[in-house]
Amino acid sequence: MIWDHEHETMPRADLERLQAARLRELVARVYSRVPFYRRALQARGLGPGDIRGLADLSALPFTVKSDFRDNYPLGLAAVPTEDIVRIHGSSGTTGRPTVVAYSARDVDLWSEMMARALTAAGVTSRDIVQNAYGYGLFTGGLGLHYGAERIGATVIPVSGGQTRRQIMLAQDLGSTVLTCTPSYALYVAETAEEMGTSLRETKLRVGIFGAEPWSERMRQEIQAKTGLLALDVYGLSEIIGPGVSIECEHQAGLHVFEDHFLPEIVDPATGDPLPYGAKGELVVTTLTKDAMPVIRYRTGDITSLNPEACACGRTMVRMDKISGRTDDMIIVRGINVFPSQVEAVLLQVKGVQPHYQIIVDRQKTLDDLEVWVEVSEEAFADEVRQLEALEARLRHEIHEVLGINARVKLVEPRSIQRSEGKAKRVIDRRDVYQS
Repeated sequence: MIWDHEHETMPRADLERLQAARLRELVARVYSRVPFYRRALQARGLGPGDIRGLADLSALPFTVKSDFRDNYPLGLAAVPTEDIVRIHGSSGTTGRPTVVAYSARDVDLWSEMMARALTAAGVTSRDIVQNAYGYGLFTGGLGLHYGAERIGATVIPVSGGQTRRQIMLAQDLGSTVLTCTPSYALYVAETAEEMGTSLRETKLRVGIFGAEPWSERMRQEIQAKTGLLALDVYGLSEIIGPGVSIECEHQAGLHVFEDHFLPEIVDPATGDPLPYGAKGELVVTTLTKDAMPVIRYRTGDITSLNPEACACGRTMVRMDKISGRTDDMIIVRGINVFPSQVEAVLLQVKGVQPHYQIIVDRQKTLDDLEVWVEVSEEAFADEVRQLEALEARLRHEIHEVLGINARVKLVEPRSIQRSEGKAKRVIDRRDVYQS
């Protein structure tokens, strides 16, 4: 199903002309209304008339997360305060959130993008959407909520937590769609088992999971445990929230709604643009956002773009699942390690559960990597020799994929702390010694 046939199936030549026109309008608008961007463009010797098309995109300056903090709270706004109807934000290391402003037009755009996204996931007006994303400053809950209402679906705004109650509501109200983080979906499935039931016994059929990177192996694990079609949704507060892209039922990449969000892939180290198919850092320009438009925002997310049309009929580029974040990447003995790489290795091995933690420490001057892995009840009940063999295999697989030696500690089921939001995968203790 497609929500907006005109734009979602637009021939690429027409789409690129639309993008170019909107890019020119955007640059002219931020130059005249946002002092931060006017200074950034002038520093590069650029004026609005110098940006004529998509070929000029790489001449524009990047925007990074610290720019939001440096211009806190509303220094990046392109509209007067009286036109702002909503404030969202994400947590910040200084205690101040990264604030994002929305006009009424932005809220309408957000609802429309989420209507596109949910329709791509197969959601219709006949569905009951159990929304277990957090509400509040975090954009996840309200974004999904408004999109579901836009298409006429029934929404249960349960938010995160109260997991047993979540299961009761799914059973009693006949929920058909679950929206939450992938790690929380697994926790819900695990809790259902503890209650003597299963999500397979509910009417849930589709799961829309995002807000944290998750691997194909994690998808397979979720689908096996829940019976849901598990689809990835992507967005971030600085751009608009969820609704930037989503997978359709083909699970062949996330469709980016390019008529509103112009994506690029750049080399994380140099910032140089990379071609289609190359893996690098995702950069997004908001072509139509009203209150707080953003030029070339460096998301920190690692992915690639595929311009081939999808079997569903959509012609906009598809982004690969996020394989990690530049700020989640840890460097151990000179080797780049992403949690999602470790996850993909672990979930290939029978008896291993999708719950793990990576602990990085420093012994004198040498980095030490240890991976704690939950195993199934059956595996944990095995003889010591079999557990030792499982540890050895996991050490070997990690070395084969990452090129690094790691210690593996097998732990009993449910011993790694669960999260109702984003899972904490990495504990880096080296900072203790460096401070």
